[in-house]
This record gives sequence, structure tokens and C-alpha cells, in this order.
Amino acid sequence: MWSVVGTISGTSADGIDLAEIETDGRSVARFGASATADYAYETRAAVLEAIARGPGDRSDWPEIARLVTRDHADAIRAFIAEHGLGVDLVVFHGQTVWHDPKQGETIQLGDPQGLADVLGIPVVGDLRLADMAAGGEGAPLVPVYHQALSLGLPQPLCFLNIGGVSNLTYVDGSTLIAFDIGPGNALLDDWIRRHQAGDHDRNGEISGKGKVDQSWLEKALSHPFFDRPGPKSLDRNAFALDLGPQTSLQDGAATLAAFTAAAVARSVALLPSDPKLWIVCGGGRLNPTLMRELDERLAGEVVPSDRFDIDGDALEAQAMAFLGARLKAGLPTSYPETTGAREPVVGGRLFAPKSQSV
Repeated sequence: MWSVVGTISGTSADGIDLAEIETDGRSVARFGASATADYAYETRAAVLEAIARGPGDRSDWPEIARLVTRDHADAIRAFIAEHGLGVDLVVFHGQTVWHDPKQGETIQLGDPQGLADVLGIPVVGDLRLADMAAGGEGAPLVPVYHQALSLGLPQPLCFLNIGGVSNLTYVDGSTLIAFDIGPGNALLDDWIRRHQAGDHDRNGEISGKGKVDQSWLEKALSHPFFDRPGPKSLDRNAFALDLGPQTSLQDGAATLAAFTAAAVARSVALLPSDPKLWIVCGGGRLNPTLMRELDERLAGEVVPSDRFDIDGDALEAQAMAFLGARLKAGLPTSYPETTGAREPVVGGRLFAPKSQSV
């Protein structure tokens, strides 16, 4: 068993999630501490600008990678010190600014070697590249961890992660299926920010006061992505934010929350059978409006992950730690059924501190 710290920052760039687990890459012996650290203001602003701009101009990407690495180093050192951890391995997902599986390209900015050198601890990075080299979508990567958490729970079930985008993992015994569904919180967050009403729809207060634009919703659901079978993945900016100029803040928020939930409901047709249980992870589980929309549209029980003592805020960082342990153990981190890779892939690269050998 290894003590592993996993880190990830989602496409909303709202902070660095950190979590420590003790694992051999097959099971989790202990769930340790977790935390979220803020990006520095200049880091978050630069990340969001790069995401919005797209890959056309990459001139500032090296500087953003430096900022991302610096902020992760600061966060990891503080996390280790606060909790008195003896860490064997750190997993550094980096900051996604571009993901285009059709072109075989995914960009996570950051410097794993530099981070290992600063921390003096081996670091696993480049988590998605091997999967894409094997013909996979490079995402989602969390399903193998979901499968480890699903023992003893009613099946078939779905883990539903709602971050910037939404994705699911379907588990029924040995059957493991995963794919990106569509927009998660990204469009809703962007809408809230556009109206200078905050960074997100806190507690669903804004979306809960609005009326859904059904005609816009039906048109949005006609996007061909929703009918494509998995595995599939998408970039945060794959869907345009084109609500009418006369749409109010509240109505737009309600419509975008309904869009996220309706896309999830559409995904059921791509599964072998209807899930009995939907375990909702990520920030979306904290939005009562979105949870109500999901409950109304899905046949199975919809519950936040916390109901099963699964920390929905720490889960993805825990999953990164788990993937790093699987690399050390030589175990696959993705499969044809989860990413579309030609064969099971052991993903990630191990970066030893220059002063050490591993």
C-alpha cells in the first residue's frame, strides 16, 4: 500500500482539489484528508482566458503552465504539512485548457518533472496521453475508481459526475461503461458570470427562480453528440452559449440547469439497462434545482454521493491518486469500454525528482 496524494483542477478552474488515500491500485485501504486550495488570481484568470480563447493562440501556455505548477506546489506542500503526511507519490493531473479527441489532442498544462523536483517526491503526470495514443478519447479516467467504490451497492448503478462537463460510469458486475454526457456546470457558471451575479448558481437560488425555455431546450438537445454511442468525450466549450438576448438571468439559469439534466436523461438510451441508482458527484450535487431536475427525469433513485459516505468533492482527486497507484502497480487505468482505446491502457508517466531514483 502507498500513501498517494491526488490533485485535479477542473475546467471551471475554481480551485485545486487535493486528496490522500492509502491504496495498492486495486482497493482503498484508507481515505485520508482532502481539501481545496484556491488558484492565485492571475492563474485562474489566465486559465479561463486560455480556455475561452481555444488553441489558436498558444503563446502564453508555457507561462500558464508555470503558474499552474507553482500553485499546485504551494497547495501540495501546505496540505502535506497540515496533515503530517508521509507521501509516497503525488499525482498531478494538470490544468486542461483544450480537449479535442477527434484530432487526438488533449492539453493539460503543468510541469510534472518540475513539480517532482520542487516537492522531492515522485510525481505521476501525463495521465491522458497514453490512452489517446492507443486511439482512446483520453476521458473519462475516473471509471476504474468508481468500479472500486461500487462493491456492495445496488446494481446496475451510475456514478454521475457533474463538473464543468457531465460524465457517467455505468457499473453492473463486471460490466463497466463510461462516457461524457454533455454540459455540466460550465454553461450555467458562464451564464452567471456573464451577468456578474457571482461565479456559480449557489444553492440553485438563481435557476430555482426561473422558467425553462422549452423551445431552446429541444433545439439544444438536437445536437448530434447526444445520439453518439460511447465511449465519447467533449471539450468544455463544445456547446455554445446562445440563449436569446432577451433571456433573463433567472430564466437562462433555469434553462441551462434543465439542459444538463435532460442530457443525462438522454444518455440512458445508450446504456444496457436503466440504472437503479444514480450517485451524483461533483459540484452539481450541491445545486437543488439541478438535483430536482434529475430526479424528475430519471427512473432510478438520484442521491448525492455523500449519502454513501463518498466525498463528492474529493472523489476526483482521490481517483487521480488511485490512477497513480495503478500505474505503479502496472494495472490498466482505462479500457476500450470507457475511452474507446484499442486495448486496456496503463496510463500516466512517473517523474522522479532529479535528486532521487525510483
